[in-house]
Amino acid sequence: MVMMDGTRKNRGQRTVAELMEDIKALKAEIQELYCLDEIPWVVGYSGGKDSTCVLQLIWNAVAELPIEKRIKQIHVLTTDTLVENPLVSAWMRRSLERMKLAAEKQDLPFLPRLLQPEVKDTFWVNLIGKGYPAPRHMFRWCTERLKIWPSNRYIQNVVRVRGEVIVVLGTRKAESSRRAGVMSDHAVGTVGDRLKKAQGLKSSLLYRGQLPNSLVYSPLANWRDDEVWLYLMQFPNPWGHSNKDLFELYRGATEDNECPFVIDTSTPSCGDSRFGCWVCTLVSEDKSMSAMIQNDEQKSWMQPLLDLRNELDIYDDHDRRDFRRMTGKVQLFERNKREGSGTEVLPIPGPYTRFWREEWLRRVLQAQVEARKNAPDDMKDIQLINRQELSEIRRIWREEKHEFDDSLPRIYHEVTHQKFQDPRPTADTSHLGPDAWAILQDLSDNDPLYLELLAKLLDTERKYQTMSRRTGVYKDLAACFETSALPKVEAIQQAETIRDMKQAQGGSSSKSKRSKSNKKDQDNKREAEKPDNDSIDVAGFQSAWSRLKFGQPPASDS
Repeated sequence: MVMMDGTRKNRGQRTVAELMEDIKALKAEIQELYCLDEIPWVVGYSGGKDSTCVLQLIWNAVAELPIEKRIKQIHVLTTDTLVENPLVSAWMRRSLERMKLAAEKQDLPFLPRLLQPEVKDTFWVNLIGKGYPAPRHMFRWCTERLKIWPSNRYIQNVVRVRGEVIVVLGTRKAESSRRAGVMSDHAVGTVGDRLKKAQGLKSSLLYRGQLPNSLVYSPLANWRDDEVWLYLMQFPNPWGHSNKDLFELYRGATEDNECPFVIDTSTPSCGDSRFGCWVCTLVSEDKSMSAMIQNDEQKSWMQPLLDLRNELDIYDDHDRRDFRRMTGKVQLFERNKREGSGTEVLPIPGPYTRFWREEWLRRVLQAQVEARKNAPDDMKDIQLINRQELSEIRRIWREEKHEFDDSLPRIYHEVTHQKFQDPRPTADTSHLGPDAWAILQDLSDNDPLYLELLAKLLDTERKYQTMSRRTGVYKDLAACFETSALPKVEAIQQAETIRDMKQAQGGSSSKSKRSKSNKKDQDNKREAEKPDNDSIDVAGFQSAWSRLKFGQPPASDS
């Protein structure tokens, strides 16, 4: 039994009795809003405590309606990023399976849907295939691709068919001050405004959604962590998934293996545990997975995953990345020196080099093999990377990176001792292969940039080989030289020269514009303030400008 401190009333916090009254009011509000119109609902469900709580509230409220009123569909969306914590992912899938069966048995309009990112957007396709570096706050490329885009596509399809949608989320202001601020900024009214009869109803706030024609409804907006847990423990899960097991999952992800309910401001809560992608490098460490492994020896099979995540989380990884951007061009940036004063100009690091892309593939497969070897029976088939992702990585390496030696099947066999079965029917058909690559290696004397240039030229020519019109072939061949012809030092020096020229031209252009805008004033002052021509070192100026622009002084007139 969960007890809540009676002194909370004095602190502005609700008592248990007040929470029960709020739950009753929420039930009535949910029922009124559900029956108001035919606008479909979409409930975001991650399997965590907040989304479980809000879905359970809606399920119980709709279940008490007469059957003839349970006609509006409620879509329950769960997004599997394919890099979720394995235990949480398995928990979530079991919950959706039970939810589907329970909805059919209880004749309820809930439609569970498991969404996934498109293959081209998955974490490993972008990191291993394209070479995107591990996500950072300044380059957070993962969140939209893995989480936002899949759900947005589904919601947009619902809006396209029905015109509007109400998105129900378990977001709470108590999660963080930033979350509270965002929710306040996006508030557009109340449920009472929509119902036009607020008497006797709770009248929760409604929020403007990210997508057109969408409203966000957050019944738990003002709930605290302990109130969420109190509800989950006191009210059984209506689709048969154990809330007590959920509690144990959170407790196992807490560092001290304890998960008390908050009874005062100094008491920690399971709400502090965060489940997310096991590869996430946007946090300093994966505390939840570390705690799971620390608290339960039976979960030690996840250690290879944690080790791989920590290996990815190297902040200064410039030695693992190309000196060119994804476009093949060198781009410079200026930063303060780490030691001493002043600034320095450096190339912006680009994607992972070929060596590290292949190394990450090898390590992911090794972690998968090791995890399967030691995992319990219900997790023996765990997939850290699936065949569709491997196939897309293979395609990118061969077609976009021009690495036609086709190293992925070889690496896969070396690690798993199995042949890679590519799901694409024509994937094993290629005019160029390892033999041609070996010839290029000999011709290039193992110079990586020269080898890259030869491979690009040969593969570009191959692409145009069967075309009846070869328009654009010379342009594409020239582009190969622009990105792969110069060694690293010379390419950076060229970028620095171009940068200096642009800065000089920019300064001259700005001076010219200012000169034209003030021409009248200058004309009026010119005669009075005309300088002596002998005081201007014209030759010195021309020499300095010529060195900057062309690297040599101008030719003599004589």
